This record gives sequence, structure tokens and C-alpha cells, in this order.
Amino acid sequence: MRTFDSVAALRAFVRAARQDGKTIGFVPTMGALHEGHVTLMKRAKSDCDIVVVSIFVNPTQFGPSEDFTRYPRDLSADSTLAQRAGVDALFTPSVETIYPPGDRTVVEVGELGIRWEGERRPGHFRGVATVCAKLFQIVRPDRAYFGQKDYQQLKIVERLSADLFFPHVIVPVPTVREKDGLALSSRNAYLSPEERRGARVLSRALNAARDLFDSGERSGSALESEMARVFAEDPRAEVDYAVVVDADTLEPLESIHEKAVALVAAKVGATRLIDNILLGMDFDAKRQTGR
Repeated sequence: MRTFDSVAALRAFVRAARQDGKTIGFVPTMGALHEGHVTLMKRAKSDCDIVVVSIFVNPTQFGPSEDFTRYPRDLSADSTLAQRAGVDALFTPSVETIYPPGDRTVVEVGELGIRWEGERRPGHFRGVATVCAKLFQIVRPDRAYFGQKDYQQLKIVERLSADLFFPHVIVPVPTVREKDGLALSSRNAYLSPEERRGARVLSRALNAARDLFDSGERSGSALESEMARVFAEDPRAEVDYAVVVDADTLEPLESIHEKAVALVAAKVGATRLIDNILLGMDFDAKRQTGR
């Protein structure tokens, strides 16, 4: 595995691979890598000849009261994990590389970023969309891999790629979970053992909604009430939202007729966690195979 911190050097590496007829898979991350990231890397490796992983803690997607300075960073451990997953190139740019002096251009994401995380974290998705557009332009992959856990982010990146005519395919990959159901997240490292136990209520609430849906319930408010009931059983989680929305538009649903997703966000101790579950559809069926 080779490591690059300059745009020119990484582009030269990718260009040489393309000249050899190789396909490029890309996994953008903020580091603090875990088995969820490894799943993305391995999927990319199974689909593509060359896998590029970026590690960049993007300051523009953090609000003034959020955890940019506390965000876990361990490049040595991340490099080891990426190499074991078969990654070919690690891109580790500085903030000045991604946002050079005089940088002024941003990407606004429109309606998909207004609700839910967008409302709670003003400017967050502008930062996500802007850095993704920059990284896509630098790497120019054939396929880029994103996890289902950050569902709203996934939909925004899909929309960004379509609207800006990027030639790559966005490949969604199902959420990776611990044995007890907790979705893997870099922020799980902030949880104390007691908080870690409390965090399991997010997946329990989602599973309860899915079970009710599978039994035939199609009322969005009924599914939301079921999630609220489960959350009420564990006071360690302070619920922000637990909603049922359209899987594409992210608009609330009173009655579910087509694709839907349940989204939850809750604070456990000082740590804010998000999770989701698809209702009535197989995530694998949504994978894009070409454009």
C-alpha cells in the first residue's frame, strides 16, 4: 500500500493505473477506522482493481459546538487496518491541501439536507457535499462506496453525483453492527461501558418498527409510536427524532405505500448517535451496477 498526501502524486498514481486498464474504487473516510470501514474497503476490492481510501477529518462539516478537535485520530492504526483490507492507496491530505488559501467554493445540497441531521447540524451537509465533490474530482473513481448507517448522507451524495454529472457509481453498503445490534461508528469510542449498553436501544427501536411493519402495519405514525415506546424503556438515551420517511426524498410518511426508512437520532451521555433501518426492501437490491 502506498500513502499520498499531495493531490498531484495521487492523481499520477491513479492515472498510471487507468493507463494499465484498471478500475478505481474509492472509500472516503474521516479515519478512526473500524470493521464497518473494512467492509466498504473489501467490497471495493471485490469490485475494482485498485482501491483508494482517503483519511481526512473534514473541519467544514463540524459545527462550532461539535467534536472536531476531539474526533479520534490514529493514522498508524488506520494505515495498518487499510493495508490488511487490501487497500492500494491511502490519501491523507492536510486541511490546507483540501482548502487552500483563497478557497471559497461550496456545494449546497438543497431539500435533502434541510430536515433531520441538516436541521440539527446547520452547515453539516454543505461541508460533506463540498469535501466529497473535491475528493471525487481528485480521485475520479469508477465507484465510490458509502455505508447505509449515514443514510441521509448517502442520499445526498447520490444526488450530488447525479446533479453534477460525476461519471462514477455510488455503491451503498449495508450497516455493519456489533453482535448486540449497535451500529459501528467512530463515535462509539466516546461511550462509557454504561452508555454503550444504553446505546443499544437505537437498534431495538428500529427493529421494533420493522417487526411491526412486517406484521402488516403501514401507518407511519404507528411505527413512530412503537419506536417511542421502546426508547421510553431506557432513560439513558435522550431521543432527538425517531421518524419514518420516504427512502428517496426523506419526507415524513403518514402511510407507507412504497420504499421507506426509519431514522433515529439520540444522545447517550455526551455522544450523539444515529441509525436507520429499511422497511419493505432489500438493501442489496438498491445497489447500483452502472449508469
